[in-house]
Amino acid sequence: MATVILLRHGRTTANTAGVLAGRTPGVDLDAVGREQVDRTGSGLSVVPLVGVVSSPLERCVATARAVLGHQDDPPQLRLDQALTECDYGRWQGRALGDLAEEPLWPVVQGQPSAVTFPGGESLAAMQGRAVAAVRGHDAAFQEQHGAGAVWVAVSHGDVIKSVLADALGMHLDLFQRLNVGPASVSVVRYGLTRPDVVTMNTDLGDLSWLRGAGPVGEAAVGGGAGHAPS
Repeated sequence: MATVILLRHGRTTANTAGVLAGRTPGVDLDAVGREQVDRTGSGLSVVPLVGVVSSPLERCVATARAVLGHQDDPPQLRLDQALTECDYGRWQGRALGDLAEEPLWPVVQGQPSAVTFPGGESLAAMQGRAVAAVRGHDAAFQEQHGAGAVWVAVSHGDVIKSVLADALGMHLDLFQRLNVGPASVSVVRYGLTRPDVVTMNTDLGDLSWLRGAGPVGEAAVGGGAGHAPS
């Protein structure tokens, strides 16, 4: 079976500002984010990748290019709109602190399958198009390159969480229990009978930040800024 590496983009200026960027153009990696994706790309350099497919948003394209820059024989970058960020509609561009006061916020936290963002997309629709895209690319790469093929899908926090929930057999209402940090790697193999979730939310690097980790709070819509670098 092929192997897909689900890679979230690195930290952005919107993440640190506590703003839900959504599909806002021009949101790029900050200095920490660039370091994160370079480190992840370096960690993946030992894996010959047969493909890299990315959300077309700038922060994901920059992340994908960092990974490709560490490959000895890099494949061509492909962009897929189906891997793009959720359409948060009128929530896009607003501060997360303000959004937490909205009546829809508790539903996002507790029953995301019932959520359609005002003027935007439902979380269920987001999951449906992202899962179909990942599974479709995975099957194509396996057919072209064989069962040992390894490829990367570069996307966004909520999108990757929804793909992982599907692979784990979790209802979408439970996907807020998952955490996908900036520039983190999750690995899935789709078998004939079931997916094999190999690892989730690893940053391939220093875990010393765990010494100061606080209690679990509410899930950050869009994925959040991750832990502070050590």
